[in-house]
Amino acid sequence: MSNDTLQHLLDNNRRWSAAKTAQDTDFFRRLARQQKPQYLWIGCADSRVPANEIIGLDPGEVFVHRNVGNLVEHTDMNCLSVIQYAVEVLQVQHVIVCGHYGCGAVQAALSDEDHGLIDNWLRKIQEVYRTHREEVDARQGSQRLDYMCELNIAAQVANVCRTTVVQNAWRRGQKLCVHGWVYSLKDGLLHNIGLSIDSPEQLPC
Repeated sequence: MSNDTLQHLLDNNRRWSAAKTAQDTDFFRRLARQQKPQYLWIGCADSRVPANEIIGLDPGEVFVHRNVGNLVEHTDMNCLSVIQYAVEVLQVQHVIVCGHYGCGAVQAALSDEDHGLIDNWLRKIQEVYRTHREEVDARQGSQRLDYMCELNIAAQVANVCRTTVVQNAWRRGQKLCVHGWVYSLKDGLLHNIGLSIDSPEQLPC
């Protein structure tokens, strides 16, 4: 394979760097000195949902973790380590769990098909479905999938709040709020699902 196969990406990077420097000559020097984001974004790995871009923030302004289906699992040391660093070191004030309508992971979890290795990862979404099966199945077509996407986000918000990292932060009196959002691929708009938790008392039983 030719060494210049991805040269267009390197060229894009140089143009981007030049444009950022033209706008703000100190941008990269300031960025290299420290990162002080106020937000941790936990989102889906879907390539159509770039965290920084859709909320209009520059590099250094949002700390990002992404995985298939925007899941937060107590056995996922990667995700938990990101949460710990964001909360305890970076002292973020907001954790945003953001899924998206039409999520392929949620759709796969709702199907009876064999998807291979990923089915093990999707079991947690299937658990959410089993808990809410009646209300999910009362909806038809895309509404069924979209509602399930929202339920998955709500479940992951609760999972973030139940981590020892977040629980300990609240015990220390640290200001920290966990939010649930969903992104629409059809129009590029974010939707607040009405779930923001900033204390253990607000957690559902």
